[in-house]
Amino acid sequence: MKHLLKLMDLSTAEITEILNLADQLKYEKKNGIKHHILEGKTLGLIFEKSSTRTRVSFEVGMYDLGGSALFLSSRDLQIGRGEPVEDTARVLSRYLDGIMIRTFAQEEVEALANYGSIPIINGLTDYCHPCQVLADLMTIREHKGVIKGNKLCYIGDGNNMTNSLIVGGIKMGMSVAVACPKGYEPDAEIMKWASENGDFLCTDNVLEAAKDADVLYTDVWASMGQEAEAEERKKIFKGYQINSEVMSVAHSDAMVLHCLPAHREEEITAEVFEAHADEIFDEAENRLHAQKAVLVKCIS
Repeated sequence: MKHLLKLMDLSTAEITEILNLADQLKYEKKNGIKHHILEGKTLGLIFEKSSTRTRVSFEVGMYDLGGSALFLSSRDLQIGRGEPVEDTARVLSRYLDGIMIRTFAQEEVEALANYGSIPIINGLTDYCHPCQVLADLMTIREHKGVIKGNKLCYIGDGNNMTNSLIVGGIKMGMSVAVACPKGYEPDAEIMKWASENGDFLCTDNVLEAAKDADVLYTDVWASMGQEAEAEERKKIFKGYQINSEVMSVAHSDAMVLHCLPAHREEEITAEVFEAHADEIFDEAENRLHAQKAVLVKCIS
C-alpha cells in the first residue's frame, strides 16, 4: 500500500489486512512486546486543522514503531504562506519517509501524493476521514466478533465521517443506513456507489434508519470550519440525535460509536453516551493501533 488517501482506493482484502495487523500490534503493545518496525524512519505531520486524537496517536504510534514524528504546523511552513503544495511535496520527500496531513481540501492530499515520492496518509479532509473509520471498523469487529452482516446506522450531518463510514461499511459487508436533514446528505457520488455495491439507505427519518441497527454512530452537528453556522445548525439538526427512543428501535445489543469530541444533549444524550462509553473510548484508543497498522503498511 503506497498511500492512504481515501477508503475508496482500498479493496476489502486490504482493509482486512490493516485490521488484522492493528489487532496484532494492539496485542503486542498491551503485552509489552516491542515492535520497532519503522526504526530510523521519520513521519512529517502537517496540521492545517487542529486535533487531539490524530496528533497524539500518530506521534505515539511512530514512537512505538521505533521511528520519530515531526509536527509541522501550517503556520510554520511555507505552504501556509503560499508555496505551492507540489513544491512542498517534492522538498519534504527529500527529508522524510512519509507525511500525514490533516487539512481542508482533498485535492491538497491528492496533490501531495502526485508530486511527492513518499507515502501520504490522509489524517482528515472535508471529504473523508479514512483513519477514523479504520479504527471504527476495528472496534466493531472487537465488540461484535465480525463486521460483515451487521447494520450500521449513522445519524447527523452527511459530512466527511459519513462519506468514509459508507464506503468502509459497504466494502466490509455491512448494510448502511444514514439519517440526515434534507440538503445535508453525504456526497452524491458516494451514495450512488453505495447503492450500486451494497445495501444502502439515505433518509431524513431517524427512526427508519435506526430500525434493527447493530451499530449506531453520530458526529457533531457543526464540524471544524462551520463554527459560524453552529446556532443555525442546532435548529436544522434538532432531533437528529442518538437517544433512548432511537436505541429502542435498534437491536437490544446495539453498540454506539462517536468519533469525538461529543456535544452531549446535541447529537447524543449524556445517558446514551455514558451507557456506551466503553465502546466509544475503545474506539478512540483504536485510532492508535489502526494508524500504526497504516504506518507499517505504507512506510515499512
